[in-house]
Amino acid sequence: MISSGESSGEYYGAGLIEALRRREPAAEFFGVGGSRMREAGCETVVDAHEISVLGLVEVVRHLPHIYSEYRRLLREVDARKPDAAILIDFPDFNLRLARQLHKRSIPVIYYVSPQLWAWRAGRIEQIRKYVRKMLVIFPFEERWYRERGVEAEYAGHPLADSLRPETSAKIGAASSGDHIIALLPGSRHKEVEMHLPTMLGAASLLASTYQFVIPIAKSLDSKWFQGQLEKHCPPGLRSRVSTVDDASSALLRSRAAVVASGTATLETALIGTPFVMVYRVSPLSWTLGRPLVKVDRFAMPNLIAGRDVVPELVQNKFIVKNVVAALQKILPDGPERQRVIDGLAEVRAKLHPPRPGGTASDRAADAVLAALTPK
Repeated sequence: MISSGESSGEYYGAGLIEALRRREPAAEFFGVGGSRMREAGCETVVDAHEISVLGLVEVVRHLPHIYSEYRRLLREVDARKPDAAILIDFPDFNLRLARQLHKRSIPVIYYVSPQLWAWRAGRIEQIRKYVRKMLVIFPFEERWYRERGVEAEYAGHPLADSLRPETSAKIGAASSGDHIIALLPGSRHKEVEMHLPTMLGAASLLASTYQFVIPIAKSLDSKWFQGQLEKHCPPGLRSRVSTVDDASSALLRSRAAVVASGTATLETALIGTPFVMVYRVSPLSWTLGRPLVKVDRFAMPNLIAGRDVVPELVQNKFIVKNVVAALQKILPDGPERQRVIDGLAEVRAKLHPPRPGGTASDRAADAVLAALTPK
C-alpha cells in the first residue's frame, strides 16, 4: 500500500513505484494518489485530490469527507492485507494511517519526511512508535531523526536527479536575456485562489517591460484555472500572460519567477532561476498555525542554505508593491541578482553530493526492500 496526498508526493511516489517494479516485477500497488501514480501502476483507491486541503480551518470544514475516504482506505487494507506500507509526507492523514497499519502488523516505511524540524516536533513520538524506517530527501534530516532515536536514511532528492546541475547551467545561460517572468501560484485550488490575484496585480505593474508565463499544475483542472485567470487578470494584462503545462520549460525561459512556497521552490532553485517566494493562508489558519512554527525561514532553499538566499513574502508581507520591489532587485544584472544566483548554486551543490546507487528513487527502492528483509 502506498499513500501520497499531494502533487509533489505523487511525483516521488510514481518514481519509487517504477524503481520497485524494476526490482520486483510482480509487485502490486494500491492506495492514495493521482494520475502520475496511476500511470506508474498504482490502483488509487482514494484520489489524492479528494483529501488534499490547505489550511487548518479548511481541513476542519472538509473533515467528514476526508474521514470517509480514510475509512474506505482502511477497509481495502483489511481486505488486501499488504506486505508493507509506504507513506509519503502528508502527515495529518498519513500519521493517523501509520497507527492503524502498525496495529495490523503491517511494516511502515515513511518516504519524504514531514517537516517536524520546522513545526509540530512532538509528532516524533508517533514516528518512533509506528514507523520502521524514515527515508529522507534532505541531507540534514538524516541526522535529525537519528539523534531522536529513529532509523533514517538519506536517499537524495528526486528533483535533483531530474534537473541536473549541467542542465541548470545551460538554462541560466538561455534565460539571461529574456524578458519573461514565471508565476507559479501553487498546485492546489486554495493556493491558486490565495496567490494568483496578487501575482497578477504585480505583473500588471511590470507589463510594459515583461511578459508572464504561468505553468498549470497537473493536479489542477485547466478549465478551472483559466476561469481563475480570467477572473483576476487586470484589464490589458491578458495579452501579456500565457499558460503552459510544464513548469521546467516556463522557468527555463524566464528571467525571474514568483513562486508559492513548496516543492516548486526547489525546482526553481535546481534550475537556477532567481525568484521571490510567496505564501498566504486564511487569516485564521495563520493565527492558529504560526505559533507552532519553529523556524524563521519558510523557503526550502533558504532552509537548506541556512541563510536568506531568496526573498520571502509571507502572509501580510505578500502584497503587490512588495512583490514588485523584490522582483526589481533581482531582475537587472548586478550584485543582488548575482547574490541570489550564487546562493541557488550553493543549494544545488548541497543536493548533489556524491551518492552511489543510481537515482534517489533507486536508492529509496533499495532501502524499502532492505527494511523488509528479515535480519
